[in-house]
Amino acid sequence: QGSLLYLDALGAAFPRALARRGTALLHWTPGCPRAPAGWPLPTLYCTPDPAGALPSRATALRVQLLFALQQRGLRVLEAGLAAELRDALAALRDEWPRLAQELALGRLSPQPGLPEEVRSQLQALLTPDPARAAELHTECARGFEGIVRRLWPQLEVVVVGSAHSTERFYCDTLCQADCQGLPFYCPFYQAAGALLGVNLWPEEPVPQFLLCPDWAFFEFLPCPVEEDPRTMLLDELWEGHEYALVVTAQPGEYRCCAGEVLRVAGFHKQCPMVEPVRRESQTLSVRGESIPEERFCQTLCRTLGMWPGARLIDYVCVESSLLGDSSGPCAPHYEVFVELQGLRDLSEGQRYKLDQCLQEDFPVYKSFRFKGSIGPLRLHLVRAGAFTRLREALGSPVPMPRVLREERLLQLIHGSVIS
Repeated sequence: QGSLLYLDALGAAFPRALARRGTALLHWTPGCPRAPAGWPLPTLYCTPDPAGALPSRATALRVQLLFALQQRGLRVLEAGLAAELRDALAALRDEWPRLAQELALGRLSPQPGLPEEVRSQLQALLTPDPARAAELHTECARGFEGIVRRLWPQLEVVVVGSAHSTERFYCDTLCQADCQGLPFYCPFYQAAGALLGVNLWPEEPVPQFLLCPDWAFFEFLPCPVEEDPRTMLLDELWEGHEYALVVTAQPGEYRCCAGEVLRVAGFHKQCPMVEPVRRESQTLSVRGESIPEERFCQTLCRTLGMWPGARLIDYVCVESSLLGDSSGPCAPHYEVFVELQGLRDLSEGQRYKLDQCLQEDFPVYKSFRFKGSIGPLRLHLVRAGAFTRLREALGSPVPMPRVLREERLLQLIHGSVIS
């Protein structure tokens, strides 16, 4: 049902989107070649299955990008995650001369994470195309603003498997630069390992998902959670209210707290349409102050707006308890790692500004800072590409965590600090 509803909505909004081999896929599925939605559509995709199953995420996205570049007449550019599209386009910025050469020669160069037998298999699908290579060279030499529409002039829509929570940050960044003028469509809502809802309105800028009653058993806890909460069912929800999702969808897994907070945006034929608001696991809290991920992101962006020339590429947070003894004898605090464009160093004033803005936006945090119960935030600048390597280290295509809970991931990002 999910796949048919998606194709019907996509075809109704963009009639030429379902052209044969008119969709390019950018999605890393190590050891398991398949489309993000999980169904095989061999006539729809021009991307060979083995490209997505490579052991290296960076190599898989680069190879898929090469096959996408081969098809000038693309109608749809699809990515499992918005971060995957962002990283593939970052590879285009860094490696376009080499990609143009491979297009011209019809040759796939040896590279780490690309087994020789798979390389030979994929290379057999390439044909020399000097004209397309010359077009790639010309457009990339002009700059990268709006590059996606210039490289694929017939492209109608960008489809992403996840465009809510802080994945929305990547979508907004892409819309302002590489993907200018293109609509983004997120067709599915998935949580707790199950498909729960579908977005029937591809042209709406903010995705709203229709929860399908027969796909799972849904329960909801009103937010903020009461002392003696009672779960509510689909027909008991109120428009404009927020609820924590409890779902029964997989055999042997009953009444699972999905860790997601949803806002009811309206109703479609008595079924609720929801907008995912935040992931509870990504809340910052060292003294019970609870700063949600979407509000921290807003504060960070507001702070960066005060730094002339700075543009946020990516960020992640750590609670000082994960650092152990290396955090020193200071009070519990946050450590924030950012990748920026336009700044090579951070002044002490800039480092303090984020902490100051957090105090302005969160009175409870300000109270703890005043008492000394929470120490000053520590802000670190990391080198370019650090977050691409962090996503590779996650080991599977999951939405980017904004609060790291694993020491190995902390060590990786801490090793990339330059200021």
